[in-house]
Amino acid sequence: MPIPEPSMRFIDEPIEVRFDSPPQLEKSPPCPQGFTWHSETFRIVELLAEWKDFRRRGRMGRNMIPPHLSRAERIGSWGVGRFFFRVRTDASRIFDIYFDRAPADASDRKGSWVLFGERLVDTS
Repeated sequence: MPIPEPSMRFIDEPIEVRFDSPPQLEKSPPCPQGFTWHSETFRIVELLAEWKDFRRRGRMGRNMIPPHLSRAERIGSWGVGRFFFRVRTDASRIFDIYFDRAPADASDRKGSWVLFGERLVDTS
């Protein structure tokens, strides 16, 4: 019998993450050890997958010549890129979270963490 494919519940909300020790590079973080969403704290017990997306979106995608754009999409550039992590929590829930390197504004240049969605397994 095939294993059912999980579906995704799209959330796209900010989260606060927790690291046991601060990452060496703020803009290229590893998977955190936990996160808080809507006042609920989740401990990450397993990293299931990780990937990066350095595509430039909107106006940022039109401000480079093609050879530079190709390189930037492979290795990233300042303020552009997302680091995705698919994680299992201590409550056996599976979430996709990401760090967005884009600064919120001139006074907050650190980037932000987002809960992209929750993976749901169809049990019917």
